[in-house]
Amino acid sequence: MADRIEPQVWSRRRFVAACLTMAGVAPFAQAASRQTVPFSEGDQPPVLAAPEGACDCHMHIYDPRFVPSPHWKNPPPVAPVSAYRLFQTRIGTSRTVVVTPSTYGIDNSCTLDALHQLGDGARGIAVVDADVADAELQRLRDGGVVGLRVNFVSPQSWGTTTPQMLEALARRVSPLGWHIQVLMNADQIVSHRAVLEALPTPVVFDHLARIPQPAGTSHPAFGVVTGLMRKGRAYVKLSGAYMDTVTGAPAYADMSAVARAFVEAAPNQVIWGSDWPHPTEKHKPDDAVLFDLLKQWAPDERVRRHILVDTPTRLYQFA
Repeated sequence: MADRIEPQVWSRRRFVAACLTMAGVAPFAQAASRQTVPFSEGDQPPVLAAPEGACDCHMHIYDPRFVPSPHWKNPPPVAPVSAYRLFQTRIGTSRTVVVTPSTYGIDNSCTLDALHQLGDGARGIAVVDADVADAELQRLRDGGVVGLRVNFVSPQSWGTTTPQMLEALARRVSPLGWHIQVLMNADQIVSHRAVLEALPTPVVFDHLARIPQPAGTSHPAFGVVTGLMRKGRAYVKLSGAYMDTVTGAPAYADMSAVARAFVEAAPNQVIWGSDWPHPTEKHKPDDAVLFDLLKQWAPDERVRRHILVDTPTRLYQFA
């Protein structure tokens, strides 16, 4: 299948590069370079140059030194920090947010180790259960964690995630200045609207808020999320376009329309994430092509800078 897709991807990249060249924009990022990256197709840098301080706001580290939770039955990929640094070399980003995957349950050891390796240019999002001790939250904070992920989609080590758990965790971390990151499908967002609107912390919606196709922006979840965004209460991650697409790669036209609509609704409330190493995908995407989608989603360079630098700096408490 990769052999059939590759010509389409490269022809699109040449077209974008030609258009930028005619517009007087450098066709390739100076900060990035040709680089083969595990769990990513291709080896060319993106057409768009990542600005200084650009942040990848959603990725996972899977290190074989850390044992998966017993509840997780699938073997995790081998995607350590050393492999992710190859991704940064190729794409040109310098900051990142490490999100604890469901694979490790409530054991955040792998994430904390990755934060230590990555240094000041990294922040973490942890996973805990409702009775987490204050001392554990402080330990996570000292290690670079700035928020919690509450997952309503993937299986959890403690069982079913509930709205009550979401509320309880938000109350716990609000004094720390953290936010809550939620993975919900669109129907769950609608059914939990009252809870989401009452949270004492900002809420970050994973993966384009999992808006389904073909409903797209007509789905009521889009209105719930954009309403919170316009009030400064929520953020959306421009990530995982492949999860709910029907039209598919490389343009992801249906999800690109959703991404553009989020940017237009509240350009200061959106951030970008790679979702590397793309754990949901059997056939890995080209990360440079995914990064270049930002040109369509946010044509204004100043808005792209907000998405990649300014908003992540504020939300993830980078100095």
